[in-house]
Amino acid sequence: MAAPLVQATGRRKESVARVRLYEGSGQITLNDRPIEDYFPTIARRIRVLEPLEITSTRGRYDVKATLHGGGVTGQADALRLGIARALATIEPGLRIALKKQGLLRRDARVVERKKYGLKKARRAPQYTKR
Repeated sequence: MAAPLVQATGRRKESVARVRLYEGSGQITLNDRPIEDYFPTIARRIRVLEPLEITSTRGRYDVKATLHGGGVTGQADALRLGIARALATIEPGLRIALKKQGLLRRDARVVERKKYGLKKARRAPQYTKR
């Protein structure tokens, strides 16, 4: 296989996506599986492919990604960020369109840690009067 044009990393919650873009026909492979198998729901696939749709580069590049950590939503958003960063690196002219849509910004929201004496991060034990 030819060397990738560019490599990029996307993160969201606990998920990490290492994305490689190749010249090709628009084939997307995630952890050696096609995107249809990895993300069976159409909504997740639409979210992942958003950077390619906005920049009209859907059929120009093959995407190979390695995803690990977190859940389905975190992985989808990490992949989305990784693809957007890779596209911005390959063609700097696309950066403006991607940035305008907010695709180059990492979503920094993570789960709040549990505190001692509480059941969850903020949920306190039920108060008993007697």
